[in-house]
Amino acid sequence: MPQNARRSRISGFHRMSQRERLEQVAAFAGLEPALVEHLANTGNLDAALADRLIENVVGTMNVPLGIATNMRIDGEDVLIPMATEESSVVAAVCNAGRQCYETGGFTTGLSGTLMIAQIQTVGVADPHAARLRILDRREEVKAVCDGCDPVLLGLGGGFRDLEVRVLDTAGGPMLITHLIVDTRDAMGANAVNSMAEALAPHIAGWTGGRVYLRILSNLADRRLARAHAVWSLDRLAVEGMTGAQVRDGIISACHFAAADPYRAATHNKGIMNGISAVVLATGNDTRAVEAGAHAYAARGGSYGSLTRFEIAADGSLGGSIELPMAVGLIGGATRLHPTAQACLKILGVTSAARLARIIAAVGLAQNFSALKALATTGIQKGHMALHAQNIAMMAGAVGGEIERVAHLLVERGTVRMDVAQGLLRDLRG
Repeated sequence: MPQNARRSRISGFHRMSQRERLEQVAAFAGLEPALVEHLANTGNLDAALADRLIENVVGTMNVPLGIATNMRIDGEDVLIPMATEESSVVAAVCNAGRQCYETGGFTTGLSGTLMIAQIQTVGVADPHAARLRILDRREEVKAVCDGCDPVLLGLGGGFRDLEVRVLDTAGGPMLITHLIVDTRDAMGANAVNSMAEALAPHIAGWTGGRVYLRILSNLADRRLARAHAVWSLDRLAVEGMTGAQVRDGIISACHFAAADPYRAATHNKGIMNGISAVVLATGNDTRAVEAGAHAYAARGGSYGSLTRFEIAADGSLGGSIELPMAVGLIGGATRLHPTAQACLKILGVTSAARLARIIAAVGLAQNFSALKALATTGIQKGHMALHAQNIAMMAGAVGGEIERVAHLLVERGTVRMDVAQGLLRDLRG
């Protein structure tokens, strides 16, 4: 088909079988038969299940699943499944866990399992008085919300509190109602959204306004996961630097991130390297967790660090993290995806609270390793050593050539595609 004749309007695409969709895409994009068959192979995710999880499925995208070792969390040894495509992420968690294992590992906590649903009301003649009218109907609100999900109520969850704000906006004052709901072992999006939908007509009637948005907030600041760890000076020391020097370098790096959003963006991205890998491995919503984390990092009016490092009483390094962690064990891909189920089994978690706390510990571990590398040898030395194998494969190395080319790249201190291609040519004579 000529390039200028291609059309993305494909009638009935969603009703086709996966193979029919794939054939349509192959014709549109001019895919070679080998690529078509590659996409047709859905690996260890059943094709029928993939077709139910999302729309218009033509294949799956397999991401490597690794295990972080050495992690001791709240006195218990844990193996951490991590799904990521980035080199050094899993290794960083392993290294951080090993270096604080003898000092007790990570201690964690969680503020609760509360989620927020928001109801936006506009065109209210007397917004401040209307706010009071809603607050006066707290018991009616509770009855409507709890009536939406008797299963959640039976598990000890349900409506917990009511907040109403008058928000000044470019479009005039808005009345924003917050439903505070305990979602227990569910992430809770569907539960709180259903409650907001059910309550919306009541809000409109009580206020005389028009309700528009009725949806959860991903700034889950009633569901904060926390972790803390201590690294002794002897574990911090590296060649050419004392433990105290490394400690002070890590603290200085954290101060930099707390003061400068340009640094904080990269600092927190490193934290999310670890967090998102566990969230993805367990079938939870990476985008929701990432949005909540970054919003929380800006809660004070400027964007800053999600972690804090400081000198402990004995001179060692103490590190802490706190961030929203809306994850669950039931619903969606967490319950349906067999790999997610296997990962939860490996973790040994039986509650969403425990999962959230483990994920926070992983984020702190990831950040410690990144800051230690930055404060000492630089981030490239360790990262590029692990990345060298990827470069070797991209250059065309296969089998035993991969290790040999990667080793030579690291030895030369230049991990680049052109260098790898030259080394590969030399190896092949």
